[in-house]
Amino acid sequence: MPGKRNGNDDRARQTVAQEAARIIVEQGVRDYRVAKIKAAERLGMNSRGSLPGNAEIEQAISNHLALFGGESHADFLQLMREIALSAMHLLSGFSPRLVGPILQGTADENTAVNLHVFSDSPEAVAMLLTDNRLNCRPYERRLKISRGRGATPSTFTGYQFVFEGERVEATVFPVDGIRQSPISPIDGKPMRRADRRAVAALLSDSL
Repeated sequence: MPGKRNGNDDRARQTVAQEAARIIVEQGVRDYRVAKIKAAERLGMNSRGSLPGNAEIEQAISNHLALFGGESHADFLQLMREIALSAMHLLSGFSPRLVGPILQGTADENTAVNLHVFSDSPEAVAMLLTDNRLNCRPYERRLKISRGRGATPSTFTGYQFVFEGERVEATVFPVDGIRQSPISPIDGKPMRRADRRAVAALLSDSL
């Protein structure tokens, strides 16, 4: 009975996705793979079986926030986008772009403002932050620039700092990196990026 089996598999995947979304939102787990394995174990399912994909987890997060967040989540998202826009003004010399959950609308209280900035000298970004009396901590992020099985991740320097009370992560790409967005680990497509004008439009549309 393949039809029944497929239906059961789909329901199981959906159940794991819903539980993984709850774990991500409520516990601040940012690694989707960790969240869905933990969800499968909690539900007594075989974590080596058919688990939901990252895109399914992302949709479940969106559904969870819409169901349980309501107006308070909309207000929170508005605030985070306002802070993101302010941080982008600060980093305007580096053509900042907003990416990630705050742009997608799936941000929660554990989410950082995630920016892509562009400079052939990452140290220039750090210098700007220091000049504005913002303590920044460097990090490295590995991202794929092209799709395909043979594509290998590249390493990019970034700086984490607190701005208007929220954590901001600014990953630095070369100047010509603005032409090609890195591949999203969520759906395998180029990451959606938004410039200051697009973020301002999002804020206006939400009023």
